[in-house]
Amino acid sequence: MSTTTAGALFVASLILALAVAYRPLGEYLYRTVTATRHLRAERVMYRMVGVNPDGEQSWGVYARSVLAFSAVSILFLYAFQRLQNHLWLSLGFPPVDPDGAWNTAVSFVTNTNWQWYSGESTMGHLVQMAGLAVQNFASAAVGIAVAVALVRGFARSRTDQLGNFWVDLVRITVRVLLPLAAVAAIVLVAGGAIQNLSAGTDVHTLAGAVQHVTGGPVASQEAIKELGTNGGGFYNANSAHPFENPTTWTNWLEVFLLLVIPFSLPRTFGRMVGSNRQGYAILAAMAVLAVGSIVTINVLQGLHHGTVPMAVGAATEGTETRFGVLNSATFASATTLTSTGAVDSFHDSYTALGGGVAMLNMLLGEVAPGGTGSGLYGMLILAVFMVFIAGLMVGRTPEYLGKKIGAREVKFASLYFLTMPVLVLVGTGIAVATSWGRAGLLNSGAHGLSEVVYAFASAANNNGSAFAGLTVSGTGYNIALGLCMLLGRFLPIVFVLALAGSLAAQQPVPESTGTLRTYQPLFVGMLVGVTVILVALTFLPALALGPLAEGL
Repeated sequence: MSTTTAGALFVASLILALAVAYRPLGEYLYRTVTATRHLRAERVMYRMVGVNPDGEQSWGVYARSVLAFSAVSILFLYAFQRLQNHLWLSLGFPPVDPDGAWNTAVSFVTNTNWQWYSGESTMGHLVQMAGLAVQNFASAAVGIAVAVALVRGFARSRTDQLGNFWVDLVRITVRVLLPLAAVAAIVLVAGGAIQNLSAGTDVHTLAGAVQHVTGGPVASQEAIKELGTNGGGFYNANSAHPFENPTTWTNWLEVFLLLVIPFSLPRTFGRMVGSNRQGYAILAAMAVLAVGSIVTINVLQGLHHGTVPMAVGAATEGTETRFGVLNSATFASATTLTSTGAVDSFHDSYTALGGGVAMLNMLLGEVAPGGTGSGLYGMLILAVFMVFIAGLMVGRTPEYLGKKIGAREVKFASLYFLTMPVLVLVGTGIAVATSWGRAGLLNSGAHGLSEVVYAFASAANNNGSAFAGLTVSGTGYNIALGLCMLLGRFLPIVFVLALAGSLAAQQPVPESTGTLRTYQPLFVGMLVGVTVILVALTFLPALALGPLAEGL
């Protein structure tokens, strides 16, 4: 079987599996977030927090709950790292430096999982298990909860109630993420991923040297890392490490895990607004962008011109040989289309245009399908933009799902959209204009600029992957990227919840002959077009000076 055929089968089987999972998982998520009964274990958690699970919250209270929970999580994780040398299973590692602990705490709480460090030589097992892995669950649940609150804004009318954040958080974690991650971890262990509390083993290399290989609870962290679109690796090599990703079929499984919840949430959306056709329309827009990205990056990595790539048949440098070029390219596309950031190959070694596609995936706002929850609410924000533009074109008050899109709603949507470009472009500008920013550059010219843009795009979009040719372990980048992760996560969440509150307070507008049918191919095509055009107008100069200049 040729490598091209194998790569095509890899993608085709992935699409088939996601299609099969779409309805049952989407329905299960719908039943989870709309259930009226509480499990006994959930009631215990509500009593511990002091929350009335039968009470609902306005958008302001919901937003303050999200921010309060996240602030406490950051402080807890920061303290955990600073005190790790006094904790059980520390493996003798010293406490993490203050700026590094700040960056990592913000990174994992914001679902970014940006890592400036090598996990196997920096974090003890207890910090990995009870700190980082716990936040993998919590940050993913927060994203889904915010998306559900926005959908309630579309589905409800004449109310200021959007549900209860604490109930959403607990239910999504207990009923969805925990059981799915447990099953995935068992499958990964069966595939060869390690799961133990070993301090490590000394092994003899072929060259006669002795290398210390750290063990640990890897499979359990790997499962939620992908399922929750987190991306933080137990090892520095991330999913290219054989202890995290042992075989080609576990590589396929990990790509499936990072896509399955984001691609199933449109079904939940359709059920909650009472129209599965609306869910299919959002799914179609996500799928068009995703398939376009996967095909493009595979072609660029497989057929890129150049003496070495043409001689070996593909751009193989930086690619894990167990997986090959095309499967690695598919992983790269999937991880940057979502807010995962896990990698099974070295993105800095990609061809200029291939790496540019990975960067573009993030600059799209990671909406195809995006992170757990964040992809859905990002795409719905773009849908609000689209119907507003369509309304202006025909001289009609724009509507979406029976709700008028007026000045207030457009302001919230605009603030949401502008947050990420401001963080990326301003952050990049400051980095390349300052001595601490330029000191981290290992490459000059277009590729050096690409590395900086990629880093800030990754941080502001809560992705976490990196070109890795940029040294970001210094205080300057730790603080700057930490701020980008923090603002890039929570400012959009506040604007999303404010929009949800505004929509929920409205009285539904009955559909008429002039209403745009937001479930037809025309809507899907316009939504895809608006997504691409907005990004092109915003980031074309940066892309032209970076990956496009290098590639051409």
